[in-house]
Amino acid sequence: MLTKRIIPCLDIKDGRTVKGINFVGLRDAGDPVELARRYTNEGADELVFLDITATNEKRKTLVNLVTEIAREISIPFTVGGGIREVDEIEAILKAGADKVSLNSSIVRNPELLSLASAAFGSQAIVAAVDAKRSNGSWEVYVKGGSEPTGIDALEWMLRTEQMGAGEILLTSMDRDGTKAGFDLELLAAVNSILTIPVIASGGAGTIQHCCDAVIKGHADAVLAASIFHFREIEILDLKEEMKRQGISVRILN
Repeated sequence: MLTKRIIPCLDIKDGRTVKGINFVGLRDAGDPVELARRYTNEGADELVFLDITATNEKRKTLVNLVTEIAREISIPFTVGGGIREVDEIEAILKAGADKVSLNSSIVRNPELLSLASAAFGSQAIVAAVDAKRSNGSWEVYVKGGSEPTGIDALEWMLRTEQMGAGEILLTSMDRDGTKAGFDLELLAAVNSILTIPVIASGGAGTIQHCCDAVIKGHADAVLAASIFHFREIEILDLKEEMKRQGISVRILN
């Protein structure tokens, strides 16, 4: 089994880390630079930074904050939110990010994904998908989960792989912030049709939820926010239990 990754997520609004339920009801979760430093020291495998209001506010991602966080960490760093042009991707990567996450912009303009992959390599491009259950399947939402698109999520993720995405960041809007567990049916469905890695997001509440995302949902990585921000689960405790259940993980010596 390939090593599975644990990825804390920093949802950023007005320069602060926030967390809500089903994409609403945001509450403050701390300073993003301090959290980033803490997660590096605690053994996180990667870090994701999502500027969650950039698209709705029609502005660019907070590049200065990206630079500040990148200086503090030594793990791979993915940044998303409000990125609409190839030159903006270049600026984020130069600011210290290892990957960029593209969501609303590639739904509106799929060519951006192909151009970005060609320019920077598929390993630097993550297709983020916010999916919500609809009529027996899942529908893609954009603009921070506020706008339905009518696009089938499974079909869209397959298309992003074909256009050059190196990884999928899949968030179940139905489970986001609920701590009720990941949408295992959604994860299993997408992993049955894709060959690129899929990061499970939305619903982590217990250590077992994270194990199930890998064992039953076949996720390559588990992303979570509030359970780590508020120290409900320690990263080391999670990894040690995953290892006990036969999941290959990286544990710091």
